[in-house]
Amino acid sequence: MKSNSFWPKHFYLVATDNASHQHKADRNHMGSKAYNLLRMAQIGLPIPPALVIGTHYTQSPEECILPLFALGLPSLQQATAQTFGDTRNPLIVSVRSGAPVSMPGMMETLLNIGLCDDTLPGLLRQSGNPRLVWDAYRRLIASYGEVVAGISASVFENALQDLCQGQDERELDFEQLRALSKQYLALYQSAVGKPFPQNVNEQLSGAVRAVFNSWHAEKAQEYRRLNQIDDTIGTAVTIQSMVFGNTGGHSGAGVGFTRNPTNGEAELWIDFLANAQGEDVVSGRRNAHGHQVLAAIAPEAWEQLQSATQALEHAFSDMQDFEFTVQDGVLHILQTRSGKRSALATARIALDLFDQKIIDLDTAHERTAHLDESQLSVVQLVSNAATQAESGVLAHGAPACPGIATGEIALDGERAANRHSAGVPIILVRQDAETNDIAALDLAEGLLTQRGARTSHAAVVARQLGKICLVGCDQLHIDEATRTLYFGDQEFHEGDVITVDGNQGTVYAGAVESVRVMDEALLERLRQLRSQFAEHHHARKKHNK
Repeated sequence: MKSNSFWPKHFYLVATDNASHQHKADRNHMGSKAYNLLRMAQIGLPIPPALVIGTHYTQSPEECILPLFALGLPSLQQATAQTFGDTRNPLIVSVRSGAPVSMPGMMETLLNIGLCDDTLPGLLRQSGNPRLVWDAYRRLIASYGEVVAGISASVFENALQDLCQGQDERELDFEQLRALSKQYLALYQSAVGKPFPQNVNEQLSGAVRAVFNSWHAEKAQEYRRLNQIDDTIGTAVTIQSMVFGNTGGHSGAGVGFTRNPTNGEAELWIDFLANAQGEDVVSGRRNAHGHQVLAAIAPEAWEQLQSATQALEHAFSDMQDFEFTVQDGVLHILQTRSGKRSALATARIALDLFDQKIIDLDTAHERTAHLDESQLSVVQLVSNAATQAESGVLAHGAPACPGIATGEIALDGERAANRHSAGVPIILVRQDAETNDIAALDLAEGLLTQRGARTSHAAVVARQLGKICLVGCDQLHIDEATRTLYFGDQEFHEGDVITVDGNQGTVYAGAVESVRVMDEALLERLRQLRSQFAEHHHARKKHNK
């Protein structure tokens, strides 16, 4: 935070070269996301500079607009050596939410703010990459239209699919993307009744208001209700210099966990998309690849990421869920937070961190004290090939949360609520893994989606809720009009029973026999930890008498 008397209250500037000058910055005022960004800057990790508008403004966003443009934005421009709205060297930013308590995917994010007809040549001058310019512009128009102007995402998604005709959108050339951007501008004007804002200050103020307002969104309120989060804490808004993962073959965006969040194993767990932006991974509307693709296209960035994630665990003393971008082979870390994990992973991670002396005995006990021993088990299919063959394998997907779930197919929240009220277990089946489904997901035994990555926000929430989750099931097709779904040429309807195997990533027709298997070795380690804690606690009490 700037120290001069003119610096606006509840504003913070975060950059690696001035991280040590921060003061009066804490998680409650900056929000967890920005506070963790500050901590990463302080330990020298490569983060894009950011301006943070504090949680204070949640109930009155209008009060932050004047100080934002008068004092806050000029400081960010100085930190980046770029100017917002400049025609030759424009600052392009993302606008992100961040409450003091992590609420993955429940509030809004906008990327590429600051692009307009006047600044497009400036970004082209900076990058020398016309495809990047038009890809970023069409993304801005669509996301701004959806988040700020309230246009249905399908308006832009349908236009994109019509252009792609089954082709991967990342293979579109700059001429196609330029044409798509112009089509998006026309769709925006038709839906809203006025043109897409070409004034970049109007764009930024609209984005800031929309992100603050997303604190009050229905899905955010439902998440707070489910997790007993205080409605009054509010959210901060982080305006961060953009880095671009969609610049070509040596770029991409990813989300990862420093350990496997499903079982706690000490291995990097990463979803990555080459030539893409971060929202492609976390939105639940795209499938992703593992770290092998990152290692192949940007080996130096992959090596740097492995070192950075070790630094994250030591700095935060916990398994981390992080987002990163690789631009032309250069690594940038955008955010980190303690990762949501299964009960099994909770135990293993705490025990391993204790063994590695990253956390102490009291902390390890605190993180595992609530666990019941029965939670250190996984439901698996009975090892009976005849039973499985009789039920029939329908499809495969990416397992995002382990276990076995059997239930009736439900295609939306209303159906899920009705069947749940009747005492019937359900599997929520959706095209995309989206956080808008949180209320229905809370009622379901599991989630199955046609598209989406293991680290998408909806999959993260499913893990936190203990729901079996399988995403990116390419063989699945949903016909919303007829309430029918297909696995290849096999037809199913709402009310039909399926089984989702979150261990192996398999979908079966009907119910399949399963069994609960205890992790005896992990259970013994937990018992030893509890015994050690009890002895240590008893010794301390005796010493204090």
